[in-house]
Amino acid sequence: MTPSPATDPQKEIFEAAFRTLRPRTPVPQFEVRFRPYADINNVIRVRDGKVAVGLSDQLEGAPRGVLEAIATILLAKLYRKPIPKHHENRYRQFLQRRSVRRQADSIRRLRGRKWIGTPQGTHFHLEEIFDALNAQYFHGLLGRPLLSWSRLVSRRILGHFDAAHNAIIISRVFDQPETPRFLVEYILYHEMLHLKHPVSHRHGRRCFHSAQFREEEHRFPHFLEAKRLLERL
Repeated sequence: MTPSPATDPQKEIFEAAFRTLRPRTPVPQFEVRFRPYADINNVIRVRDGKVAVGLSDQLEGAPRGVLEAIATILLAKLYRKPIPKHHENRYRQFLQRRSVRRQADSIRRLRGRKWIGTPQGTHFHLEEIFDALNAQYFHGLLGRPLLSWSRLVSRRILGHFDAAHNAIIISRVFDQPETPRFLVEYILYHEMLHLKHPVSHRHGRRCFHSAQFREEEHRFPHFLEAKRLLERL
């Protein structure tokens, strides 16, 4: 798919934002294009004396004020300037619109690449553990998502729930003979709570762990012991 060149108004928006941020510097040549990214990503870099900007094609048709906010944010990051709070808030509020979130999730499912392996590990089977946890803590009401051990042994991302692909991935670092079963159960239980309690949006910010989420997380019998083991990890 060939990226579509942005129209003159987009270039004018970036030129105006540049003049505001760097009033004493000659305005460089801007090359602004909408690109079919998997997510609402925006990229800016200096190339051969030009400022090349890649905007997510999901932003085509966005209000001018939103594009002005994006231009200011990208240029501020490029030239290491403070990001004006009102521009940051305007862009965040746009991204949190229900229609924008729905479109982004749909595009991500279509374009995004998601590696998903097998739930069968060397020592633990994630589907078997999921079904047991589902029956014990969720009355068997959670639909089973795709379950997989991670491709790599990660100590940074221990587990995550990907709503766009309806998948839970658990780090292979736990698929070891010395790992207590309750630790694997806790990691999977935590991600199952994300499945039950989706990300909410409050006061312009995303909330991943609501009060109800935290309350249910503490109900796990080995919660404190599992947290202590994770801190060592």
